[in-house]
Amino acid sequence: MIPNQHNAGAGGHQPAVFRMAVLDTDLDHIFPSSVLPPLWAKLVVGLVAIVCFARSYDGDFVFDDSEAIVNNKDLQAETPLGDLWHHDFWGSRLSSNTSHKSYRPLTVLTFRINYYLSGGFHPVGFHVVNILLHGGISVLMVDVFSVLFGGLQYTSKGRRLHLAPRASLLAALLFAVHPVHTECVAGVVGRADLLCALFFLLSFLGYCKAFRESNKEGTYSSTFWVLLSIFLGAVAMLCKEQGITVLGLNAVFDILVIGKFNVLEIVQKVLHKDKSLESLGMLRNGGLLFRMTLLTSGGAGMLYVRWRIMGTGPPAFTEVDNPASFADGMLVRAVNYNYYYSLNAWLLLCPWWLCFDWSMGCIPLIKSVSDWRVIALAALWFCLIGLICQALCSEDGHKRRILTLGLGFLVIPFLPASNLFFRVGFVVAERVLYLPSVGYCVLLTFGFGALSKHTKKKKLIAAVVLGILLINMLRCVVRSGQWRSEEQLFRSALSVCPLNAKVHYNIGKNLADKGNQTAAIRYYREAVRLNPKYVHAMNNLGNILKERNELQEAEELLSLAVRIQPDFAAAWMNLGIVQNSLKRFEAAEQSYRMAIKHRRKYPDCYYNLGRLYADLNRHVDALNAWRNATVLKPEHSLAWNNMIILLDNTGNLAQAEAVGREALELIPNDHSLMFSLANVLGKSQKYKESEALFLKAIKANPNAASYHGNLAVLYHRWGHLDLAKKHYEISLQLDPTASGTKENYGLLRRKLELMQKKDV
Repeated sequence: MIPNQHNAGAGGHQPAVFRMAVLDTDLDHIFPSSVLPPLWAKLVVGLVAIVCFARSYDGDFVFDDSEAIVNNKDLQAETPLGDLWHHDFWGSRLSSNTSHKSYRPLTVLTFRINYYLSGGFHPVGFHVVNILLHGGISVLMVDVFSVLFGGLQYTSKGRRLHLAPRASLLAALLFAVHPVHTECVAGVVGRADLLCALFFLLSFLGYCKAFRESNKEGTYSSTFWVLLSIFLGAVAMLCKEQGITVLGLNAVFDILVIGKFNVLEIVQKVLHKDKSLESLGMLRNGGLLFRMTLLTSGGAGMLYVRWRIMGTGPPAFTEVDNPASFADGMLVRAVNYNYYYSLNAWLLLCPWWLCFDWSMGCIPLIKSVSDWRVIALAALWFCLIGLICQALCSEDGHKRRILTLGLGFLVIPFLPASNLFFRVGFVVAERVLYLPSVGYCVLLTFGFGALSKHTKKKKLIAAVVLGILLINMLRCVVRSGQWRSEEQLFRSALSVCPLNAKVHYNIGKNLADKGNQTAAIRYYREAVRLNPKYVHAMNNLGNILKERNELQEAEELLSLAVRIQPDFAAAWMNLGIVQNSLKRFEAAEQSYRMAIKHRRKYPDCYYNLGRLYADLNRHVDALNAWRNATVLKPEHSLAWNNMIILLDNTGNLAQAEAVGREALELIPNDHSLMFSLANVLGKSQKYKESEALFLKAIKANPNAASYHGNLAVLYHRWGHLDLAKKHYEISLQLDPTASGTKENYGLLRRKLELMQKKDV
């Protein structure tokens, strides 16, 4: 038995069940009846989804994973859990001016759990969770598509009927194998999109359950499910900001599908001033108005809380992040935004050209109507307007529902990335298409059904569908492989965006990390050529040139970087290092001071400033600078070491000993600190303690010639001549060129020879 209430697909004079059976029959040449039971369909979809992206399970942390996971202190146990609610996705305080303002505490919490269970930053566990999440979401899609295609029909026992098993299975498979999802699944930071999608869909399905009960008990049950849906929407928002859009989708579903709001009918009555307009069921439906009030209040509350947490200020993005939003003139911005929409649509239609980053020259701005790319946005709006007209004005209720919900899923989740309400920090991002692809799959499946209905070549349609599924699966496998390492990922982008300065920069950085400086220089130079204001490329290139002793060009590049971006603290510090090497001490000090001015907590800069002061024999200033470095970063071994050595060299043995002991309490396993303190203790004639530290340092680093040489000096002073001889010889084996050790060894040998002669 199928109750009449909540017949979401009613339209025309034929029963909805019959119409849906006809639609699903149009696809019977694609799927045999044996795969149609919901359980089997879900197993097939889940397995296919996992197979497509399984290749990425043992990949590295790549691209944004480094900042969001490896360098994010919020994942580590020493960071209080409460800090997650005050930090952004990257671990910075939301109140900071430099914060990205992306507030996703629940996603970061799952990363933290992964870190705890994996015992550290082991990427396999992180990747496996992402793959399983996509598999689970794809399984859930079978139910979602069943609602979108089959409507809400329940048995007398309250069990929803799956009236379009073929259509829902095909759409779920299209979703599961879509290559545009690779970034979300293979890139660990894509978990934000996956979790958001999971709770988004649960919220939608929960809202659908508000219409399951009979009229007698409907009010109470509807309110519960609506409130639960709003709560799940809030959870989705705490995974990624996009999650709040589910409330808008639920409202569209309620008004246009449950309320059977027919735009064409309303427009006609308005035009004819039909008095029956006042008696429309939707306007008299108190339940609908109540649900809309709940959704609106819930959404407003979420936005208010989010705005307060964010610090009531939007994130600051630069022109390189989103060039169109900085373009002169409203018309130029509008044209380019619409071109970006058309590119997103093309990625859904033909996901062959995929790139990890579409910024920095990858997509040049459209500045004239003569640009041929204007055709793309004209084509996009031609298709969209046609679909919207069919969705809102068609007399076929079944067609209205599918097209409306398809467009709803396509457009509404994409709105936060559209630049319509606020500026976003990217040009095109494949990850934001994870949820909109649901709408694309609805429209494509409906298109295949309509095509099958009006053609006799059903086998050809089946072959096309199968071909699309297989090609997309192959593309997912290939693309997942490219996301396994940064080198493969960055190089794969060259063929898609050869003009993207960030692509060249990332390849250069990857090569530099591997020690291939010559090749890295070439890519950094190309990045600067493509984007003459790319300060990070200038900074990295200047660093490499500094290490290669090409100081003049390094200084020019770093000076240009700080002129372009005066608050670039790292470039100021590196400029100071270069100027120090060029013996331009006054300029170097000024550069270090500028770096500290723009980054108050900069221990490495204080360390370098201390080295400058030590070279200038300004010992007190040097000690103060190194002390500042250790206050800001207690584990700064080099700063501690330099303090000990400077105090030792200036004869302040007691102070050197005190600093050495303080340092070892903070960094107990640092062999260089053990060595420095051992030298001080030896000079203070605390031989036994000095010996213990020397031996401990040698155990930690047995191939350090200086460790053996200085221990030998200690034994020499102490009178343990045989042990001194042994360690002098070990030191000279490790470093035969050490002149001081040779001289001391020679003195020891002469002393031993004299002693032998006396004995004789």
